[in-house]
Amino acid sequence: MKLEEEIKQKKFRDEYQKLMLNIVFTGNWFNSQLIKTFKPYGLSPQQYNVLRILNGQHPGAITVNQIAERMLDKNSNASRLIDKLVLKELVDRRTCEKDRRQMDVIITPKGITMLDTIAKDINQLEKDVADNISKDQAKLVNQILDELRG
Repeated sequence: MKLEEEIKQKKFRDEYQKLMLNIVFTGNWFNSQLIKTFKPYGLSPQQYNVLRILNGQHPGAITVNQIAERMLDKNSNASRLIDKLVLKELVDRRTCEKDRRQMDVIITPKGITMLDTIAKDINQLEKDVADNISKDQAKLVNQILDELRG
């Protein structure tokens, strides 16, 4: 559906204004799809992001600061997210051997199992995207978004 129909606005100042609104609207739309996907698992999109980061480091551990640097949502409080994941037994936290002021975080087997379970839902979201645009279109959008961020 066109942005004009979605937000009930017929005119935009110019194509750049429409682009900015379209990116914000689409980002929020994707985020709501992710929230729906993760809700049955008791996770937020930000918690899922932490689990993916840790899974990429597995079997190694990384510090809270390193997790924060890699987060998709730079406004996330990585420490608070990790606290919640520790309570759910999806990650473990321990004092860093190299720097005792830091905490190392590692994904647990339960966290890996959770990611494996969620994978089918994420694959379906990706399939829904692939049903709407071609691989070449996805590549072009990725290129444009990378250029937009400079």
